[in-house]
Amino acid sequence: MTIAIYPGSFDPVTKGHLDIIIRSSKIMDHLIVAVLENPRKVASYNIEKRVEMLKLVTEPYPNVEVDYYKGLLIDYAEQKKIDIIVKGLRAISDFEFEFQMALVNQKLNPAIETLFMMTNSKYSYLSSSIVKEIAALGGDISSLVPPEVHDIIIEIYK
Repeated sequence: MTIAIYPGSFDPVTKGHLDIIIRSSKIMDHLIVAVLENPRKVASYNIEKRVEMLKLVTEPYPNVEVDYYKGLLIDYAEQKKIDIIVKGLRAISDFEFEFQMALVNQKLNPAIETLFMMTNSKYSYLSSSIVKEIAALGGDISSLVPPEVHDIIIEIYK
């Protein structure tokens, strides 16, 4: 059985994230979408809210599980017996950072592979930061986020 993890902060989940989840779930037997607690970022939504939003948007996909972790991704992968990490890429700038992280993870555990998946071109500009900025300024984010989480996302900006 092929099990993979798609890690991220998902603060909040976007249509770009969901695209990677759907596409990954088609090629993996089981996909764990894991919300990370990133000490380098100040999150707008707590872990519980991000997990809740991800569970709402992944409900139609029976082989997708949502979880969260704190600490090193490689430790989480080892604990869950996962040997594939899926990383979504939008641009060259994403690749540089993710490539470095993949090499570090490979050094820490050579048995765990990183699979890079290019975003659908219609989401190449999209990030959680952009969604939050538009929402904070009262803009329409309905084309950027899954409809199941739209109201949850804008609630903190009212």
